[in-house]
Amino acid sequence: MAQPARDLPALLDTLDPQADPVQRHLWLIALLQWLRGPKADKATALGHIDMLLDVLEARPELRQQFQLWWRELLKAVDLSSLLSDYGFSARNAFVSELVQRLHHRWLPASPQTSDAGELFALVLSHPADAQWLAALSAPTLQRLASLLSSPSDGHHVKENPGLTHWQDTLLDALTFCNSQIRATGFSPEIRLRMDSAAQQHSPFRELSASFDRLRDVWLSGQDLPEAVAAYSEQLEACNQAASSVYQHLDAHGISVDLVFRLRQLRDRIARVRTLLLCLLDDAQHQHSAQLLVHLATREQELRSVGALINASSSLLAAKVAERNSETGEHYITRNFAEYRSMLGQAAGGGALTALTTALKFAVMALGLSAFWYGFWAGAVYAASFVLIQLLHFTLATKQPAMTAPAMAAKLKDVSTPAALSAFVDEVTHLVRSQTAAVIGNVALVFPVTVLLALAVQQLRGAPMIDTATAHYVLHSLSLQGPSLLYAAFTGVLLFSSSILAGWVENWFVLHRLDSALRYNPRITALLGVQRAARWALFWRHNISGLAANISLGFILGLAPAVLGFFAIPLDVRHVTLSAGQLGAACASLGTEVLQQPEFWWAVAAIPLIGLMNVGVSYFFAFRVALRAHEVSAMGRNLIYKSIGQRLLSAPLSFLWPARSSG
Repeated sequence: MAQPARDLPALLDTLDPQADPVQRHLWLIALLQWLRGPKADKATALGHIDMLLDVLEARPELRQQFQLWWRELLKAVDLSSLLSDYGFSARNAFVSELVQRLHHRWLPASPQTSDAGELFALVLSHPADAQWLAALSAPTLQRLASLLSSPSDGHHVKENPGLTHWQDTLLDALTFCNSQIRATGFSPEIRLRMDSAAQQHSPFRELSASFDRLRDVWLSGQDLPEAVAAYSEQLEACNQAASSVYQHLDAHGISVDLVFRLRQLRDRIARVRTLLLCLLDDAQHQHSAQLLVHLATREQELRSVGALINASSSLLAAKVAERNSETGEHYITRNFAEYRSMLGQAAGGGALTALTTALKFAVMALGLSAFWYGFWAGAVYAASFVLIQLLHFTLATKQPAMTAPAMAAKLKDVSTPAALSAFVDEVTHLVRSQTAAVIGNVALVFPVTVLLALAVQQLRGAPMIDTATAHYVLHSLSLQGPSLLYAAFTGVLLFSSSILAGWVENWFVLHRLDSALRYNPRITALLGVQRAARWALFWRHNISGLAANISLGFILGLAPAVLGFFAIPLDVRHVTLSAGQLGAACASLGTEVLQQPEFWWAVAAIPLIGLMNVGVSYFFAFRVALRAHEVSAMGRNLIYKSIGQRLLSAPLSFLWPARSSG
């Protein structure tokens, strides 16, 4: 068995072209270990490669023996499957993929294999491998190509006797990739969601024929440009046809598996383009080196549990964000008329929240256990939020998680100044919308709650809440306490409800329940054709809002009780509900409350609670949307820089629209 050698002569002494396949694989692993050196740094690897080439060029008999060993190695493994399939998963299954990666990390792998992918994972297993591969100079690449190049003995030799093994492998890999692309493009989940033109004249039908023409022209040595252009055009048509699926998500819905297939299809098309460059335009062998760098990088990703979690969360983000982006457009105001309308809708929402506050104190007066108090408080919240929705009013803190995906959907290309400027405009619209919604909510909920509490006091002859409860409210809202922490936690809950809402709406659309409600014979027989159509339209337009409001209500009510069971002292602080509770406390304590410091500490906390509610919810939602649209770190930095510049140059645009825009 070949063992890692400290010096090159000792390693070359063990070279045996006629050894068993597993011994050849072990020798290759030992060779790569020597190339990296004990520090596994780029400079050492490059120096060792030059040393190996110098020795082999100085000793022709050893060079011939090495080339014979290399040819025997290539006969024992299928290199084309490595080039075509390495780095692609067969299916989107998080649990099985996680288990496979843990096995890959913790369990030893055997070099006794004919799978080139498994051997590749053993040979180029170090994180530094991609670095030194990328740093290979053009002269070194030429020397390596001269050493490793060998004539092909594959089935394409009959058409071109001068074909090398590498070229034959590239042709096979391209054939396999084309088959995978066609199979994915013809799958019903993708084919039926393409636009009508792509369905009727599918570019996937002619993809294999186009590649066959290119292969035949290349093998025969004829003029290539026309065949290359035709095949490249066909590839791009397939890419555009697959991309059209994203344009129809509102009609068909989206599943995580569908997004996974689309991304795999996009990556396979990119792999084909890379393989094509290696075959047609690689006299300097730069593209072949870049392909190996890409495969070595993918090897590290395939070992990483974090990369799997990032990829899976990106799929989930795409599923939710695409649905929420449609809903979120309704919450963004872009001119003065819409801003004024938002103020009115928020005022209505604030007035209704005053009633919610009174009902919450009524539930509190029942003296229920923590769980049942949380449940019934959640029911009150949910009913109130649904009523606000049905009356077309607005609750401010529900908006950010919906509006962030709507904005991020515009980030198709952040590299252009026009796209960045348009996005910053959307940010200013959003901030103004949030300002209007919070002001409208708080400005009405406080006085209406005070009036409602005074009316209850007149009817009952006693305050709506007693003095002890009023002081407890002031103390719980105080800026000196953990109110801001609780407000940030509430922002997380607000974001969670939007995620659930996006999932529910997507589930509704994906399973075409609106169509079922409208056309199913049993339902139309029960409701009638016109009523069934109205119900279908109602649920299609309101399913997301209902899911968000109902889930938010019960989350706000039950989260403190559930966390308290596990001794986690977290509570909720919602800006509109907190302002209503403050109004109830003031009505109970009378005008003397104005002289109490705890009142002013509570007043000071209200705007900051709103800021934390909105800011935290928006932060998480926007991060999800950026991940869904795969905006790079550089793109995010450009976004943040542009927003900062707008904030410095026109700060008032974030608070108030220009009247000329209405």
